[in-house]
Amino acid sequence: MSPPEPRRYANRSGVEIDGAGVGRWMLQRARDRLPKAPQQQVVGVRPDLAFLHANRTAPALTWIGHSSLLYQIDGVNVLVDPVFSRRASPVPFAGPKRHQPPGVRAHELPRIDVVLLSHNHYDHLDRASMRAVARQAGGPPVFVVPRGTESWFARHLPSRGGRAAVTACDWDDVVRWPGRTGEIALHFLAVQHWSNRTLFNRNHSLWGSWAIVHPDFRFWFSGDLGYSDEPRAIGARFGPFDAAAIAIGAYEPRWFMRAQHVNPDEAVQVMLDVGAREAIGVHWGTFALTDEPLDQPPRDLAAALTARGIPAERFRVLRHGETRRYPWPDTPAAADSP
Repeated sequence: MSPPEPRRYANRSGVEIDGAGVGRWMLQRARDRLPKAPQQQVVGVRPDLAFLHANRTAPALTWIGHSSLLYQIDGVNVLVDPVFSRRASPVPFAGPKRHQPPGVRAHELPRIDVVLLSHNHYDHLDRASMRAVARQAGGPPVFVVPRGTESWFARHLPSRGGRAAVTACDWDDVVRWPGRTGEIALHFLAVQHWSNRTLFNRNHSLWGSWAIVHPDFRFWFSGDLGYSDEPRAIGARFGPFDAAAIAIGAYEPRWFMRAQHVNPDEAVQVMLDVGAREAIGVHWGTFALTDEPLDQPPRDLAAALTARGIPAERFRVLRHGETRRYPWPDTPAAADSP
């Protein structure tokens, strides 16, 4: 009996990438020598490690770089899409190279309780980075991942000292985690994107966004997404959100990237759709994946906010290693750091 066909996730949230379009884009990119060099260097800051390692309840978000985030709430440390390697690639000698060191390195992290993964592209799922986190002192965190990627973790995570716990989620699944003052609900939610690790397993695993819901604070991580009705539906179910991290980079050329990556103006609309009181821009400034310069997304974001009459502080960008601190009930408003 032949083995069953791998499951393919193709529906309103799935993007099928045209191979001819890939070739056309690559030829245009080489002809025009894109991306151009940044007008200004993307400069990080020294992370406030004492703050990150403190035993706190108030929410805080630290941008590590690209889509990698440390989200801390109610005594729980959540690491999202951790990539610390020099390249976002299956091989160490080729592929998109990191232009900015991680804002927080793996060995500088506090003890991680939960790792969330949005999807399996190499700029989000990196073997060396996942292994580094799994080997943290005191034992590995729990890895909460899209359905279809659990087999990757079974193959690639170290088993010395005990196999890491991996929970695979379908869209609309929820994983509940105890906080110090209330329960934290991790909701895996569909957005418009796609998945693959090779040429032969496109959309054999899920992709999505994460709503991290605490009784006193609601946070949404967009993952990678093209513009669709999904964020509006997420906002109707789980919003309003106190904060969101929304992708703003890897969007040119629009004829090819529109279905899979929002541009900054669409990212602003996504913020409005999900009902986020404020947002942080991610998925930029680290790996040159598409045609715009590394420093272009913040400029395009600023222009989009101005055109819509939205204050700049409602949708901000952080520097690598920078932390955004949020107020907690019955505490004074927190200041940014560092």
